[in-house]
Amino acid sequence: MQQLNRPARRALLVLHVAVSVSWLGVTLGLLALGITGWTTDSPEMTAVAYRAMKIFGDWLILPLALSALGTGLVLSLGTPWGLARHHWVYLKFWLTLVALLLSVFSLRPGIDHLAAEAATGNPAPDLALALVIAPSVASTLYFFLTAISVLKPWGLTRRGRRLREDRTAKARARRVPGHGRAGAGVS
Repeated sequence: MQQLNRPARRALLVLHVAVSVSWLGVTLGLLALGITGWTTDSPEMTAVAYRAMKIFGDWLILPLALSALGTGLVLSLGTPWGLARHHWVYLKFWLTLVALLLSVFSLRPGIDHLAAEAATGNPAPDLALALVIAPSVASTLYFFLTAISVLKPWGLTRRGRRLREDRTAKARARRVPGHGRAGAGVS
């Protein structure tokens, strides 16, 4: 993929950070609602908490997750970081993909089921606990992803080292007398 120019890269980075932080915020909201539904003695409050979770799940989780994955993918492919050049980028991609899939195929159906049960006045306590644990784990994961985005640990992958060595070798070849601009006119 062609490298993004600086204004496009910066705009995309702002968008990526905004949707990623929003995904974290929604997950923290789900955690607060899950704790409320699980711990309250009021059946009305329980039903309201789970209905609110359903709204978050239906309208926010999937668009934010897809936006975070998409903007991250375009950023990795359109910048020198690359998708598989640095361990932290590669890990962040796979963990984001797993989080998205778990959100779609586990969290959202669980929320839907619990909201339906709460509406009848009969929410399952074991599922309610699961909807406290899931956002807790997801929030921890998103904080971890944020940390590795800032710290950029672990260095280059094998592919990244190979690409860097190839680039370095090409740069050296251009500096050899008689090759390219650096050696032009020298015999």
